[in-house]
Amino acid sequence: MSVNYPKSLVRAILAGICIGIGGCVYLGCEVKWVGAILFAVGLFTILTYKFDLYTGKVGYAVDNPPSYLIYLLLVIVGNFIGALIVGLMMPSAGAEVLVQRKLDNFEFLPVLFKGVLCGILMFIAADSFRAGKGPLATFFCVPVFILAGFEHSIADMFYFCSAGVFTLEALWFIIVVIIGNAIGGILIPACRKYMYEGEDPMKV
Repeated sequence: MSVNYPKSLVRAILAGICIGIGGCVYLGCEVKWVGAILFAVGLFTILTYKFDLYTGKVGYAVDNPPSYLIYLLLVIVGNFIGALIVGLMMPSAGAEVLVQRKLDNFEFLPVLFKGVLCGILMFIAADSFRAGKGPLATFFCVPVFILAGFEHSIADMFYFCSAGVFTLEALWFIIVVIIGNAIGGILIPACRKYMYEGEDPMKV
């Protein structure tokens, strides 16, 4: 995979901004399920304009050389910058409450597992769009992960930034979610590569 790192960084920052906007909508909605649906505008915009979002890209690590990991690290940095920009622009008391609840209930395995399940859903949404199946999966997968309480690393970055929480505990929380998102994101493509090796999975 040939990567133009400066351009990828710009696309990653824009993706972080889009997720931040989705987070703002979610925090601003009194009705939780409405906010969960509207949050999907962030991912829809990212997929439409081909921005670089970590949770949409990590699943393709199984099809790329080890150097792809450098690209993913760049994407995480860019996503954080974008989320930070929106978080600092839009400080929120709702984010403070949400973040405090996350940290009060922070246990490694539960948070990791929530990250894994979110990663699965994000791969489904991104890969379905990439396969030309349209945005329908986006508007199903995003509300599902939010309403189920799963953890999305970039969305969490925005929430922590909006809440003004920049602590080592917050960093460790984000790292655990990033790992979980990676495990979940590569699960389907790794299994698909094994199950349909040499075959077209769409014709099986």
